[in-house]
Amino acid sequence: MPTRSETAAGASSSGLYRMPPRDIDAERAVLGAIIMNPRVMSDAIDILNGEPRDLFFDPAHQVIYGAMVELFNTKRAIDRVTLMSEIGQSKEMDAVHNEAYITELVGAVPTSANIEYYSRIVLEKSLRRKLIDVCAGLTQDAYDEDVGVVDLLDSAEKGVFALNEQQQTSRIYSLRDIVKDNVDRIWDQIQSGGGITGIPTGFEQLDAKLSGLQRSDMIVIAARPSVGKTAFALNIAANVARKGLAVLVFSLEMAKEQLVQRLLCMVGRVDSDRLRKGYLAREEFPKIQEAAAILTENKIFIDESAGLTPFDLRSKARRHASQYPLDLIIIDYMQLMSVTGRYESREKEIARISREIKGLARELSIPIITLSQLSREAEKDDMGMPKLSHLRESGAIEQDADVVIILARPPKAEQEERKNVIIVNIAKQRNGPTGFFELLFLNNIQRFESKDSGRHLDSIPPEATFSSEPPLTDVSPVMMAPFEEHEEPLEEDEDEIPYR
Repeated sequence: MPTRSETAAGASSSGLYRMPPRDIDAERAVLGAIIMNPRVMSDAIDILNGEPRDLFFDPAHQVIYGAMVELFNTKRAIDRVTLMSEIGQSKEMDAVHNEAYITELVGAVPTSANIEYYSRIVLEKSLRRKLIDVCAGLTQDAYDEDVGVVDLLDSAEKGVFALNEQQQTSRIYSLRDIVKDNVDRIWDQIQSGGGITGIPTGFEQLDAKLSGLQRSDMIVIAARPSVGKTAFALNIAANVARKGLAVLVFSLEMAKEQLVQRLLCMVGRVDSDRLRKGYLAREEFPKIQEAAAILTENKIFIDESAGLTPFDLRSKARRHASQYPLDLIIIDYMQLMSVTGRYESREKEIARISREIKGLARELSIPIITLSQLSREAEKDDMGMPKLSHLRESGAIEQDADVVIILARPPKAEQEERKNVIIVNIAKQRNGPTGFFELLFLNNIQRFESKDSGRHLDSIPPEATFSSEPPLTDVSPVMMAPFEEHEEPLEEDEDEIPYR
């Protein structure tokens, strides 16, 4: 009787039965190599670590490999005698035919040195058969009107994800190799002058603390709504892109047009509110054109999928990384991501999302910045600062993150005096120091700058009127080369409309 997967494989358009994917020679080579040299059993079991009945197609090979695994786990020798004894005790001797077949397996392989290659062939065929089985089950369920579409998609996601996890094997590294690589990297850093070992963010105080954005790190930027976390992330994205690196932004909250408009205002130093309302002076349009020219040369990619799931995120990021360079991912923001299936609470959903983001950062070996909301508790204390415990909906975010950066305004009593100041709190860093520093957030142009940059433009007073004359003639139309700081203050002009 064929199994469901075999039936699915055989259901061709002509109605003829098709044999499932298999490679009997590779199966024989794996078993023969182990009998020839039992020491390679550890290499095989590292790849073929599932149920023998799922891994091997031939029933005899399933029984023999199962006996080998049992002998290996109980630290007994693996040879023809012990194999036949173990198979006899399991009462599955009929499947193996006879002892002569085990002897024949040794002659099926020239050397045991290629055990890893043979094992991967067997695993690949096994995964193909399982994929057929998963698809057959999904096809059957898709015809069942009682099964909801959401449940069907969740089942598909879980089935494919489980197969993907099985094919990923991680090797064990020798400390000798790891130490050598690290020493070489440290020497390269010394040769380059030290300082930043990761991707520069463009903010000196932040880079001094983090040494740049490190590979495989999950960096959380958290704040209450309207504090500026999206603008801060876009500032970092633009700074990174100006260095010739590639950034992929997953925007779950804003449309791609809104993000681009923010970037144009930030790079061109153009008032975003005036641009949105159509009050931009004609003379300021060249700044938009120059900003557009700069941005089109940068490698910033945007995905605006709403309701992104961890599976969507992983598949999109993998596909993008296979087609284009990829140095940084930004997710805006984590709490808007969704998971299929049923969970006991939203906290457990966020915990899974957080784990998946961290796993993706490690898999792609790039930093991932994910934005996160803070809970309302962060606003209840007028004098206190937001804490790690205020991360919304899950303590797993704090646990999984390598770096947590919390953005906050000054205490309410000081906000009028320090209205453009944003306090940047590095509340957690797994491999470095924590601490506070301050930046200026020029909300009207969506731009963060150092307090001592000397180029601070305030917002337009509400009583100001607009004319065809450009109110920003003191701003150089030459765009901020990679977000450089401008040391000389601007000259004041009494005839121009000041910024607050």
